[in-house]
Formats: sequence, structure tokens, C-alpha cells
Amino acid sequence: MSEVVRYSDEELQEFKEIILAKLAKAQAEYDTIMADMSNEHGNDTADTSPTFKTLEEGALTNGKEEACRMAQRQAKFISHLKAALMRIENKTYGIDRKTGQLIPKERLRAVPHATLSVDQKISDKH
Repeated sequence: MSEVVRYSDEELQEFKEIILAKLAKAQAEYDTIMADMSNEHGNDTADTSPTFKTLEEGALTNGKEEACRMAQRQAKFISHLKAALMRIENKTYGIDRKTGQLIPKERLRAVPHATLSVDQKISDKH
């Protein structure tokens, strides 16, 4: 009978705490970006003189496009963190999806949503 390779429940709890902290921070950043995009702060071109209104509207559009890209990246990061929490619950967290070996703890602490070891990530790019 082959031995199951996985992190212990205590180690999984440590990673869960790391992920939950990162998730809370990521969600707060996402909420801030979304609030800025929806103009909840009331800063727009309505109180600007007509001379500068066109320039400000162009800058506002560029700013909103960048904020949209940031929001998309943040939403993707949040999704990856939530998927990592599911892997913890399933006790499959930290297992390289290609090799079946444990991903080193150092990598998981740095990139807690990782599903590949550094070596596998590098080989994927080539």
C-alpha cells in the first residue's frame, strides 16, 4: 500500500491562516478599487471649468480602464486564494498537480495559492 503524501492537519491550519489573512487584504483592496471605479467619493468633472473638462474626462477614462484591469487581477487572485482554501478542506493543498509531490513550504508561504513547485512552473514556461 502506498503512503499518502500530504501536509499534516497542523500544517494545513498554518497555511489556512496565511491564506485567510491574504484573502482579507485582497478583498479590502478589491473593495477599494471598486469604490473608486464607481466614483463613490464624488470626484468627477462636474465641478470643473469647461476648459479642462475634456482633458479630465480623458484622464478619467484612462484611470477607470486601469482600475478595471487592477480589479480583474485582484478578483482572479481572490479566486485563486479561495480555491486554495478548498484544497485545504479537501486535504490536497500543497501537492504539485503535475508530480504529486509536496510543494516546499517556503514556496507555499510566499505564494499560498501555488499548485506547482518552482521547477514545474519553470518547465511549464519552456
